[in-house]
Amino acid sequence: MGLESGVRQIVSEMKFHLLLVCVAMSLGPLPQSEAGVTEEQMWSAGKLMRDVCLPKYPKVSVEVADNIRNGNIPNSKDTNCYINCILEMMQAIKKGKFQLEPTLKQMDIMLPDSYKDEYRKGIHLCKDSTVGLKNAPNCDPAHALLSCLKNNIKVFVFP
Repeated sequence: MGLESGVRQIVSEMKFHLLLVCVAMSLGPLPQSEAGVTEEQMWSAGKLMRDVCLPKYPKVSVEVADNIRNGNIPNSKDTNCYINCILEMMQAIKKGKFQLEPTLKQMDIMLPDSYKDEYRKGIHLCKDSTVGLKNAPNCDPAHALLSCLKNNIKVFVFP
């Protein structure tokens, strides 16, 4: 790894950590009971993630991202890798593998209480949706996971 790519990696990691701090700050203090956030806070946190991932995939327009948010999930390398970027920020997927426990923890932090029961069921139904899929080169596990969640959760939410 050259010096320039090493610096880019460090800057990228710093941006990610800054984003996490911004998301945490936007949520405000949470009670000890791990109560969920308001819908406004959820969408604000999602916008921060979207604002980080969208520029990484210039072939994914805002219109396409809006369609994904509305449940129309195209299956292409660029859209799948955009989805993968957001799912990685949510700690739901890592190197193409679904992360059950971190996903459940993030769900408790990032979703309003009214969404949690439905999402918990959907997450458990989709826990094996990435098994056997290769992440490179097309980010297929991200597409499979998001499609499964969309099909198994009545109130689909994605940044």
